[in-house]
Amino acid sequence: MNRRKPHILTSGLAAFAFLVLGLTLSIAGPAQTTGSGKELFEKRCGGCHALDRDKEGPRLRGVYGRVAGSVDSFKYSDALKQSKITWTDERLDKWLTDTEKLVPDNDMTFHVEKPDERSEIIAYLKQNSGK
Repeated sequence: MNRRKPHILTSGLAAFAFLVLGLTLSIAGPAQTTGSGKELFEKRCGGCHALDRDKEGPRLRGVYGRVAGSVDSFKYSDALKQSKITWTDERLDKWLTDTEKLVPDNDMTFHVEKPDERSEIIAYLKQNSGK
Protein backbone atom coordinates (compact mmCIF):
# COMPACT_ATOMS: atom_id res chain seq x y z
CA MET A 1 0.00 0.00 0.00
CA ASN A 2 1.39 3.40 -0.95
CA ARG A 3 1.15 5.86 1.91
CA ARG A 4 1.82 8.93 -0.25
CA LYS A 5 -1.57 8.97 -2.00
CA PRO A 6 -3.49 10.57 0.91
CA HIS A 7 -0.91 13.35 1.02
CA ILE A 8 -1.13 13.87 -2.73
CA LEU A 9 -4.91 13.98 -2.50
CA THR A 10 -4.80 16.41 0.43
CA SER A 11 -2.25 18.62 -1.32
CA GLY A 12 -4.30 18.54 -4.51
CA LEU A 13 -7.48 19.51 -2.66
CA ALA A 14 -5.69 22.33 -0.86
CA ALA A 15 -4.28 23.66 -4.13
CA PHE A 16 -7.73 23.48 -5.72
CA ALA A 17 -9.28 25.33 -2.75
CA PHE A 18 -6.68 28.12 -3.01
CA LEU A 19 -7.26 28.34 -6.76
CA VAL A 20 -11.04 28.64 -6.34
CA LEU A 21 -10.63 31.15 -3.51
CA GLY A 22 -8.19 33.22 -5.57
CA LEU A 23 -10.50 33.23 -8.59
CA THR A 24 -13.47 34.19 -6.43
CA LEU A 25 -11.57 37.09 -4.89
CA SER A 26 -10.26 38.36 -8.21
CA ILE A 27 -13.71 38.20 -9.79
CA ALA A 28 -15.47 39.85 -6.85
CA GLY A 29 -12.90 42.61 -6.53
CA PRO A 30 -12.83 45.18 -3.75
CA ALA A 31 -15.95 47.38 -4.01
CA GLN A 32 -18.32 45.95 -6.58
CA THR A 33 -21.65 47.64 -7.08
CA THR A 34 -24.69 46.69 -9.09
CA GLY A 35 -24.27 49.44 -11.71
CA SER A 36 -21.60 51.15 -13.70
CA GLY A 37 -20.55 54.72 -13.03
CA LYS A 38 -22.37 55.88 -16.16
CA GLU A 39 -25.60 54.17 -15.13
CA LEU A 40 -25.34 55.54 -11.60
CA PHE A 41 -24.60 59.02 -12.92
CA GLU A 42 -27.62 58.91 -15.21
CA LYS A 43 -29.87 57.49 -12.47
CA ARG A 44 -28.71 59.61 -9.54
CA CYS A 45 -27.44 62.83 -11.18
CA GLY A 46 -28.99 62.94 -14.65
CA GLY A 47 -32.18 64.67 -13.55
CA CYS A 48 -30.25 67.88 -12.85
CA HIS A 49 -26.90 67.39 -14.62
CA ALA A 50 -25.56 66.38 -18.03
CA LEU A 51 -21.99 66.02 -19.14
CA ASP A 52 -22.11 68.54 -21.98
CA ARG A 53 -24.88 71.02 -21.22
CA ASP A 54 -26.19 72.97 -18.28
CA LYS A 55 -29.51 71.84 -16.87
CA GLU A 56 -30.79 72.66 -13.40
CA GLY A 57 -27.15 72.04 -12.42
CA PRO A 58 -23.98 72.84 -14.37
CA ARG A 59 -22.46 70.59 -17.03
CA LEU A 60 -20.12 68.07 -15.45
CA ARG A 61 -17.72 67.03 -18.21
CA GLY A 62 -14.36 68.28 -16.98
CA VAL A 63 -15.57 68.82 -13.41
CA TYR A 64 -12.75 66.68 -11.95
CA GLY A 65 -9.84 69.02 -11.33
CA ARG A 66 -11.96 72.11 -11.99
CA VAL A 67 -12.49 74.93 -9.49
CA ALA A 68 -16.04 74.92 -8.09
CA GLY A 69 -18.36 77.55 -9.51
CA SER A 70 -16.26 78.25 -12.58
CA VAL A 71 -18.47 77.33 -15.57
CA ASP A 72 -19.27 80.77 -17.01
CA SER A 73 -22.63 79.75 -18.45
CA PHE A 74 -24.06 78.62 -15.10
CA LYS A 75 -25.31 80.74 -12.18
CA TYR A 76 -23.87 79.24 -9.00
CA SER A 77 -24.63 80.17 -5.41
CA ASP A 78 -22.31 82.80 -3.98
CA ALA A 79 -21.22 80.25 -1.38
CA LEU A 80 -19.98 77.79 -4.01
CA LYS A 81 -18.31 80.47 -6.15
CA GLN A 82 -16.46 81.77 -3.08
CA SER A 83 -15.45 78.31 -1.84
CA LYS A 84 -12.49 78.04 -4.26
CA ILE A 85 -12.72 74.24 -3.95
CA THR A 86 -10.96 72.18 -6.59
CA TRP A 87 -12.91 69.01 -7.32
CA THR A 88 -10.80 65.98 -6.37
CA ASP A 89 -11.81 62.47 -5.27
CA GLU A 90 -11.91 63.56 -1.63
CA ARG A 91 -13.82 66.80 -2.25
CA LEU A 92 -16.34 65.18 -4.59
CA ASP A 93 -16.92 62.41 -2.05
CA LYS A 94 -17.52 64.96 0.71
CA TRP A 95 -19.77 66.98 -1.61
CA LEU A 96 -21.88 63.98 -2.61
CA THR A 97 -22.06 62.88 1.04
CA ASP A 98 -23.30 66.23 2.42
CA THR A 99 -23.16 69.35 0.26
CA GLU A 100 -24.23 71.63 3.10
CA LYS A 101 -21.45 70.41 5.38
CA LEU A 102 -18.79 71.03 2.74
CA VAL A 103 -20.17 74.36 1.49
CA PRO A 104 -22.85 75.89 3.72
CA ASP A 105 -25.58 77.85 1.90
CA ASN A 106 -24.98 76.23 -1.49
CA ASP A 107 -27.96 75.56 -3.78
CA MET A 108 -27.61 71.76 -4.09
CA THR A 109 -29.36 69.66 -1.45
CA PHE A 110 -29.02 66.24 -3.10
CA HIS A 111 -26.68 63.57 -1.70
CA VAL A 112 -25.66 59.98 -2.43
CA GLU A 113 -25.95 57.73 0.63
CA LYS A 114 -23.86 54.72 -0.46
CA PRO A 115 -20.06 55.13 -0.50
CA ASP A 116 -19.63 52.60 -3.33
CA GLU A 117 -22.09 54.53 -5.52
CA ARG A 118 -20.29 57.81 -4.77
CA SER A 119 -17.02 56.14 -5.71
CA GLU A 120 -18.35 54.91 -9.06
CA ILE A 121 -19.91 58.26 -9.90
CA ILE A 122 -16.64 60.04 -9.06
CA ALA A 123 -14.67 57.57 -11.20
CA TYR A 124 -17.07 58.25 -14.09
CA LEU A 125 -16.72 62.02 -13.68
CA LYS A 126 -12.93 61.67 -13.48
CA GLN A 127 -12.88 59.56 -16.66
CA ASN A 128 -15.00 62.18 -18.43
CA SER A 129 -12.61 64.90 -17.33
CA GLY A 130 -9.63 63.24 -19.03
CA LYS A 131 -8.02 62.41 -15.66
